[in-house]
Amino acid sequence: MATSHLSIPSELFLRQHDPPATQEVVSEVPCSTDEEFKAAASAAKKAYPSWRNTPITKRQRVMLKFQELIGRDMDKLALNVTAEQGKTLKDAQGDVFRGLEVVEHACGMATLQMGEYVSNVSHGIDTYSIREPLGVCAGICPFNFPAMIPLWMFPVAITCGNTFILKLSEKDPGVSVMLAELAMEAGLPEVVLNIVHGTHDIVNAICDDDDIKAISFVGSNIARMLNYFHPFDNSGGIVPRIDCFKENKLVECAKALKVNAGTEPDADLGPVISKQAKERIHRLIQSGVESGAKLVLDGRNIVVPGYESGNFIGPTILPDVTANMECYKYLLTTTPFHLYLLNFHLSLTLTFYNRYRNGASIFTTSGVAARKFQTEIEAGQARQGLTFIHRSKQ
Repeated sequence: MATSHLSIPSELFLRQHDPPATQEVVSEVPCSTDEEFKAAASAAKKAYPSWRNTPITKRQRVMLKFQELIGRDMDKLALNVTAEQGKTLKDAQGDVFRGLEVVEHACGMATLQMGEYVSNVSHGIDTYSIREPLGVCAGICPFNFPAMIPLWMFPVAITCGNTFILKLSEKDPGVSVMLAELAMEAGLPEVVLNIVHGTHDIVNAICDDDDIKAISFVGSNIARMLNYFHPFDNSGGIVPRIDCFKENKLVECAKALKVNAGTEPDADLGPVISKQAKERIHRLIQSGVESGAKLVLDGRNIVVPGYESGNFIGPTILPDVTANMECYKYLLTTTPFHLYLLNFHLSLTLTFYNRYRNGASIFTTSGVAARKFQTEIEAGQARQGLTFIHRSKQ
């Protein structure tokens, strides 16, 4: 189990390796037993009545102090993300900062949690609404944003008066444990926030617990199927971006990216999180080639001096991909893997047929194309780069 300071040892540990360097063990993660999970759930349930009745201004002050401590330890938190997850320090700092923004948002919860009152909606009848906490809530987090996603979950929930059980990714839980310790330093009572570790068994235990009133989930499609709770439908994967771009310019830009360990100041791209992830990406790229896609830039054989054992994959560009190819359906990676199409209408069609549709991008000089993209794209996140070039006679 257990509470945010991990006071109860577990019987089984998962080893975490340093992706950018030599595959040396950097930490061991305790797998929570069923008894430990039940103890965490019971502690959260017992803590709920007292925490719910704590004045909102006091809960808010905990968040005010929490956001101050995150700012103080920003570099330390980002370094842990880089060590365990592999992204560059710049990306890791962005990971922490985007989570910090939600903590800052929670600092205004006294206003956000206000209800509504309408008098005389009918003869002699007034109506009002009250926003109340639910009880014990839980969050299931992915590996790709180990600071941001947990901070999108528990600060708002606990500031509203809920208690929380946080199941971290077993691949990179270190930064969230550090964040939990900072929350306690900020004055959060112990057992209001509880951390559990593990894989499928713990996820299923969370879903089966009748005392948990709400679950926030970001994770893989496999985890979503295991969880079987259908209201949650966020795959959490990073799907390949579909860009309308000229091939030679895209290749030129991709080749200029510096692939290195995340701790190196000149790094644009760090390694993927594990050897298994690297092997899977290799297989999916090869399957695309065998299915008829054209590989114009291959990043599979990249070797980074000083980090020869690292899980590096360079920028990869694979045109002529169709919606039925395995690489299009299942390539979930932070590697800059681009599927680009010069046919704009085909781009929209391919995006629609992707089952995840977590994000899509367009870079164009056409206002018409940008507006069509904005109004017709169906994706969780849409990004457009619109450039107008003005030429005047001299």
